[in-house]
Amino acid sequence: MQTIIDIVIAVVVVLVVGGALLYRSRGRRGLPPQPPQPTLPTRPPSETQLPPEELDAELDTAVARPEPEALGADTALQPDVAEAPAPAAGRLVRLRARLARSESTFGKGLLALLSRDTLDDETWDEVEDLLLTADVGVTATTELVDSLRTQARVLGTRTPDDARRLLREGLLDLVDPKLERSLATARSDGGGAAVVLVVGVNGTGKTTTVGKLARLLVAEGRHVVLGAADTFRAAAADQLETWGRRVGAETVRGPEGGDPASVAFDAVKTGAEVNADTVLIDTAGRLHTKAGLMDELGKVKRVVERQGPVDEVLLVLDATTGQNGLVQARVFAEVVAITGVVLTKLDGTAKGGIVISVQRELGVPVKLIGLGEGPDDLAPFEPEAFVDALLGD
Repeated sequence: MQTIIDIVIAVVVVLVVGGALLYRSRGRRGLPPQPPQPTLPTRPPSETQLPPEELDAELDTAVARPEPEALGADTALQPDVAEAPAPAAGRLVRLRARLARSESTFGKGLLALLSRDTLDDETWDEVEDLLLTADVGVTATTELVDSLRTQARVLGTRTPDDARRLLREGLLDLVDPKLERSLATARSDGGGAAVVLVVGVNGTGKTTTVGKLARLLVAEGRHVVLGAADTFRAAAADQLETWGRRVGAETVRGPEGGDPASVAFDAVKTGAEVNADTVLIDTAGRLHTKAGLMDELGKVKRVVERQGPVDEVLLVLDATTGQNGLVQARVFAEVVAITGVVLTKLDGTAKGGIVISVQRELGVPVKLIGLGEGPDDLAPFEPEAFVDALLGD
């Protein structure tokens, strides 16, 4: 009897277990297959969210980058691609229309005065005032007015063409086309690179001028090395290096706040090692009234001269500063013996007479002028083209 009960219990257990298994199996077969879940890519935290200090550094870097307009909007997004700068020859002629637009008030005003039927004392006073307003300078203005008065009495100014001819001759004499305006940028006979030191006060556009000058020299076939000796202004070396990459010029730089004389020395040394034709050295802007900074500029020049002569010392002047620029120029000339002047922002001023006064003040020629923001808007100074532009031709 007990055996029969055990058998019944065993059968019941088997049936219960078997039914449960069958139910689960059928339930699984009734469910649709689940698609595999895609694995979402993950990024390291550094790419998705920067710590505050790193984000500040990113913003500082972005602010320090040169603006596209300063380098030429067409290629500013491709700083590593070397470009072919515009040829140096005839740049001022090509840019004459731009200069003429900004200076036409000066030239046309003079021509209108000299074309009057009667050239009395009042008219000559107006001529004198206009010349002084254009920053020609007192001595040069007196000379020009005296010369024009004499010729007007002897020869007469019967037509506007006569007045223009007299004025053109007088201005050209003051600009002095006989001055030597060539740049010493070729390798010396002994094989060393020409060294050009660029100096000036803050805000005159020295670094931009060095970059544009590099383009000008590369267009003439020169092999150029840049020295970023402005170690005090944030991003000055980055800006210069960008200019250099644009034309394939190597840039020598040092640590921010480092010794500028050391950077200049290394730049000249590098120029010798790579057989460069020209080494352009950008220096920090400094106020002419700061004796310590001016002494430091003299030190830069002396350190460079341990390896060879400095062939050019170019003073960058803002043409809009007028007579104040002449005060600055005198101090710089005493410290580093200026060999030439670069006048920037000449397209934005009606004070073209600064060319005359700065040459007379320093006894050195204006060699380059800046006529705009474009990368190729630095031109060798050509006296005749300049005077014609002043007169609106």
